[in-house]
Amino acid sequence: MVLLGGTVTWPFSAWPQSRASRPLIAILVGISPVGASPFLKGFAQQMEALGRVEGRDYDTAVRFADGDLDRFPGLASEVVGLKPDIVVAANTTAAVAAKKATSTIPIVSIALIEPIERGLVASHAHPGGNLTGILISLDTLLGKPLQIATELLPGAKKAGLLVNAHSASSAVQRPDAERVAAALRLELVVIDVATKDQVEPAIRQLARNEIDIAIIPTDPLFLTERQRIAALLAALRLPAVYGLREHAEVGGLISYGIDLLANWRHAADLVDRILNGTAPAEIPVELPSKLELVINLKAAKTLGLEVPAALIARADEVIE
Repeated sequence: MVLLGGTVTWPFSAWPQSRASRPLIAILVGISPVGASPFLKGFAQQMEALGRVEGRDYDTAVRFADGDLDRFPGLASEVVGLKPDIVVAANTTAAVAAKKATSTIPIVSIALIEPIERGLVASHAHPGGNLTGILISLDTLLGKPLQIATELLPGAKKAGLLVNAHSASSAVQRPDAERVAAALRLELVVIDVATKDQVEPAIRQLARNEIDIAIIPTDPLFLTERQRIAALLAALRLPAVYGLREHAEVGGLISYGIDLLANWRHAADLVDRILNGTAPAEIPVELPSKLELVINLKAAKTLGLEVPAALIARADEVIE
């Protein structure tokens, strides 16, 4: 990995000297280089399984927002200036920025939310432009985590929700959560967060509101700060349901959502199709390959909680 001007190119390669001889894939990532490493590795592994070896058959230029989604417009303009053959956008906010930066370079998005409503595609079946990708889910984004919260704590009366005010998904997450919470007769406390510095004060504010359980949705900022969030919630003895398994892996209680690594791997399949000549307009936007429930029983023990057997039985993975 080479650090150049505050950005990262990945991996060691002869680019740009050999640029004319092989395709360049630009990748916009919402999290930090360390946090993104498993996903970039998974993408490269799937590309290799398809017969394309990084540094031999293609090069990459990777830019990291490090949890600050406001950086995406500038990063998108930067990578488009490199004239890549394809742009891979890790999330919807990155996809929106990339789409504004270019209407001609193919774009593949790892995790899309409402791409039709945002004008990114004409339809899921026939995108019709220069962008395609994989949806987070057609189900409600936060409906299932809130239901899981009430299964875990049947007597819960109040839930807290963190929402990244600068994320493209926030316009969907908040009303969705409010609707489902009302149906479940849960009072919902919503705190907007936009920067790393606001994460800890926001969680402490949730605690002061005496919530029974927190909901931490899928978001680059929260994924970047996942270890700090899990440690702080544990210290405050607040259970939480998260949107990604990576949270449960670092001490979070329960996660339900897409297998983000699987999405990254499948994005390589879409990239391969485009490099083979298929236009993004002809590649349907797809559902995620997997939704998974992960339970961390060690975290439950630390919190003094007993996870219902029925919930454990449904889990895709249980961390002892």
